[in-house]
Amino acid sequence: METHQTIELPHVDESNVISDSESPKTRVLQLLDQVESIVEKLRRDALKMEEDRDSVFTTLDTIRNSDMLAELSDNDHEDILRYAERIGNRCMTIEVNVRTNRDQIQEEALHQVNHLIDGLVVGLKADPSGMKTKCLSYMSACTSYQSDGITDKMFETAILGCTLDDQKRIKKRLSGLLEYINRGHFFPAPEDKMF
Repeated sequence: METHQTIELPHVDESNVISDSESPKTRVLQLLDQVESIVEKLRRDALKMEEDRDSVFTTLDTIRNSDMLAELSDNDHEDILRYAERIGNRCMTIEVNVRTNRDQIQEEALHQVNHLIDGLVVGLKADPSGMKTKCLSYMSACTSYQSDGITDKMFETAILGCTLDDQKRIKKRLSGLLEYINRGHFFPAPEDKMF
């Protein structure tokens, strides 16, 4: 038996504002308040989808640079890379666009932050421990996150040039990346450590 999920569309409830005791301007302002609430909810939902999509790309990049791939035969390695490529291409068909108004300085700052984080992801394969430390220093630069007081000054300068919306997204991206590093296959299990 097939079930269909009903999607509740946002709507404005005029019955909540229709009152003879209020002026027409007050009633219209109340309607606009409802519309604004709907717009903000749509933005939050779209931003969440955007974050989920970015998380998929980060995971794919991390998998492509994982030490696990070195353990595969050449054919299996190529199969895995093709599979990851297919997923990435499929994910690129999802377009979510919540525009954040930025001036030129904010655009450049965001570009620099993204470049630094991309370098961190690529560096995971060669130096997972160092990249974890760097991720912590990036988080320290954009939040009150405690990382033994280590803050990456270049990252801090770049993130301070970003919009508040971008700073929030970057913080979430770093938090997700750190979580991925902590549960990933980058660090040897205690029994695998060489003494």
